[in-house]
Amino acid sequence: MKAGYLLKISGLRTGYEDMTILRGINIEVKQNEMVAVVGPNGAGKSTLLRCISGLLIIKGGEIRFQKRNIGNLSYFDIVKIGVIHCPEGGKVFPEMSIEDNLLIGGLLRNKTERRKHIEIIYSLFPILRERYTQLAGTLSGGQRQMLSLGRALMSKPKLLMIDEPSFGLAPITKKIIYEAIERINKEEDIAVLLVEQDAILALEFASKAYVLENGKVAMEGRPEILLHDEDFKKIYLGI
Repeated sequence: MKAGYLLKISGLRTGYEDMTILRGINIEVKQNEMVAVVGPNGAGKSTLLRCISGLLIIKGGEIRFQKRNIGNLSYFDIVKIGVIHCPEGGKVFPEMSIEDNLLIGGLLRNKTERRKHIEIIYSLFPILRERYTQLAGTLSGGQRQMLSLGRALMSKPKLLMIDEPSFGLAPITKKIIYEAIERINKEEDIAVLLVEQDAILALEFASKAYVLENGKVAMEGRPEILLHDEDFKKIYLGI
C-alpha cells in the first residue's frame, strides 16, 4: 500500500516582525520517510522547523499533519500529537544527569514506556548508558547532541524534526549521529525531517531533499538526482 503524506506544507509564509523569511514553501513528508532540507545559512531552514513546531506564527499558507491543519496549534499541542523538534546545538539541561534529561523528554509517557524508550536510546548511544549519572553540562559537544536527540525520541514522535545535527562535530561523531538517525527512521518507523547545512552528508541518508534559497524551494528531488545536477553541484557544493 502506498504511504500517505504525514506532513504537507502548502504556500507557507512566515518571518520575524516585519521581515519575511519563508516565501511560499511547499514541502511533503510521507509516513516513515526521511526528508532533508538543505541550503546555505540564512535560507530559512531553521525558521521552517520553528514554524512547524508552533514557535512562530504563520503569516500565510497551511501546515497539515495527518490531514489536520495544525497551523494555529500551540507548541504543547503540537508535541502531544507527535511532532517533536530537536533544536540545533545539542540543547540539554546542564545541571541534570543524562538519565534525568531523558526522563524529562518522556513526561507524556507512563513509567513502563519511559523505561522502554530509555533502553532504545542507550542501544543507539552506548556512551550515554555508560555515563547515565554524569551531569549533562560536562559532556562533549557530540555527546550533548546524542542526549538532545535521545530526549526528543523519548516523546515517541510520529515526526522527528532535527535541526543541524552535525554542526560543529568531528567526522566520526557525525557518522555515529547519522547512523542513529537512520536507525530511528527505519527500526522505530519514525518519519524524519532533517535540516542540514552539510548537504552531502544529509543526502547520503535521506530519500528526498528540498533545497532552500532565500526562503523559497529552489530545487527538490531524490538525492541521487540532485547530486548529478550540474547547477546543484556548482551552486550548493562548490564543484
